[in-house]
Amino acid sequence: MSPDAPSLTVTPPDSRRLAWEHRTSSTLAVLGLIFLVAYSVWVLLPQPASWLSIALAVVVIGTWFVFAVDMVARIALSDRGRRVRFVVSHPLDVLALFLPLFRALRVVGLLKHIPMLSGRSGSAVRGSVIAHALIYAIIYIYVIALATLQAERGATDATITTFGDALWWALVTITTVGYGDTYPVTGVGRFLAVLLMAGGLVIVGTASAIVVSYITERVNGQRSTDDAQESSSASSEA
Repeated sequence: MSPDAPSLTVTPPDSRRLAWEHRTSSTLAVLGLIFLVAYSVWVLLPQPASWLSIALAVVVIGTWFVFAVDMVARIALSDRGRRVRFVVSHPLDVLALFLPLFRALRVVGLLKHIPMLSGRSGSAVRGSVIAHALIYAIIYIYVIALATLQAERGATDATITTFGDALWWALVTITTVGYGDTYPVTGVGRFLAVLLMAGGLVIVGTASAIVVSYITERVNGQRSTDDAQESSSASSEA
């Protein structure tokens, strides 16, 4: 190429959206944590003082507004031909606009600030996956238990009337044990049960993949060690 020829700059796809996400991800993770605390207080204290009710409502509505603005901005900043693809490939972010529990999952974004989880070695990547999956599972179960309690405790013939009941039901449901001693009786509660069961499939699949990855890495490592020892023995005999 001639030194006088103009250089071509290749812009990566969705570069503006990626830059926006890089700047806002930590803020949204903190807002997710604030929302989680406010939502917990709102559900676990069904009759709070009037000032606290107003403060909790401001936090819940305010976080929804911020997440809505973020979603609109990310869609607008995506390349024109990739906007529908972005919406389809980010279902949790879309659901966060309609279901509060998915806003709390943004707390997982804070894990990227932990140095030991930011490496690129096999163990670091696996540790990051385990940490993300574990926090996702804990928050997912916790928030669905809260939402189910909120929907169920005032219903006729409800079997989930305390947070302990809700947490117990969520744990036995997501682990597919299903004792049947507690169960949702409202439409909202049953919808949340479907979400919990679907999430359980993802969690079990992720756990299985992690175990397979760990076993494969150990087997490959042992095989490499055995091959090195055999090569060393052959060289010594020669």
